[in-house]
Amino acid sequence: MEGGFLMEIRRGTQSALLVIRAAAEHPGAAEELSVRADSLELRRGRTCTAAALPPGVRLAPPTCRALRRVRGDGLHLRVRLRRPPPPADLVFDLKESLKPHKKCVFYCQSCGDIVVKDRKFIRVLPLPSENWSDLVEEWCCHPNPFARSTLHPQHDDCFLGDTFFLLNSGNESHVPESPVGCSEAEHHVSQSGSNLKSKENTRVICKRCKTMLGETVSPDTIKYYITEVIIQPSEGCFSPTPRSQFVQSMVAQCLLELSSAKSTFRFTMKGDDGKTYILIWLLNSDTLLVESLESSSSLGVLTLFGDTFMPSSGQVGSWDAVKVLYQPCIKCRNKELADEWENDMGVHPLKFPSETCLELLLILGLSTSSLPPSLRCMKSFQVAFLKM
Repeated sequence: MEGGFLMEIRRGTQSALLVIRAAAEHPGAAEELSVRADSLELRRGRTCTAAALPPGVRLAPPTCRALRRVRGDGLHLRVRLRRPPPPADLVFDLKESLKPHKKCVFYCQSCGDIVVKDRKFIRVLPLPSENWSDLVEEWCCHPNPFARSTLHPQHDDCFLGDTFFLLNSGNESHVPESPVGCSEAEHHVSQSGSNLKSKENTRVICKRCKTMLGETVSPDTIKYYITEVIIQPSEGCFSPTPRSQFVQSMVAQCLLELSSAKSTFRFTMKGDDGKTYILIWLLNSDTLLVESLESSSSLGVLTLFGDTFMPSSGQVGSWDAVKVLYQPCIKCRNKELADEWENDMGVHPLKFPSETCLELLLILGLSTSSLPPSLRCMKSFQVAFLKM
């Protein structure tokens, strides 16, 4: 279908918003739109363009309503589904791949270099909230009994946080070193008279591509971010995933898990430099996004990440996705709102490498620009989809 179409399907309500973007090409022409259970057809004079829907998506044509033309968008209409698409079997990839008593390999997501080889964990345990120690003061009527306690994994332990995992680095020869050597770092510390290393000296860098993978928490503990490392069984081999697809998938799954476990839907995306980069409001988590090849204006642009995010098959692609509202906070934008969210207990902070926060902001911006103009904003927020 020349010009393409976009369909936002809600599994919960078994309904879909359909935007025929091909109709925006010639707004004054007489058109006839046919909606069938498994296809769409647009007639304009003697020309006819059609598109088949992906398998599993079936519409109920008699339920079509609210047909209207929106300037710059094309034709909008709402329709119910004959049957809802099967729910996605979504698992949090990191936690699913870290099975106890099974050997696994840690790869740099960007280049595929081995970070940790053949590690088998006896215990894989979730960490409490990052601010758990601050809340103890509210729980206890006596001095904090955990004031001197630290949660550091032993050699056979792996601790899982919201956006990272902690790994014991003792006797591990495959862990990338910090960009500054130990002797140089010690010399710097002795000169400054301080026992605190600079932030730069705690960064864990991939030896091959120099991407930041995490940071050192203590002399024998390393924090790896879930957006920077791929974990696969030892008997397998590295399967590359396009960078843009991997980042938005991991972030989307993280938002889904936290919203389900903690009933929180607002998040601040912070960098490892402590700055807030994005404010995100999770709107829908039951979305199936269907669009034709021509409708995605972001195709060919995501080569900034070294990949092109193509539809799953043929001329029409479908993705499980989460719909989010967001506000960028770079260059002091939306500072008042960011400060308000910072002090709101209902907002959950998420920390990623600063470079990844900028990548995510670009992914969100590209998603927004690919939507019809009337669907790009909701009140003061921008709208985007994170595909899984």
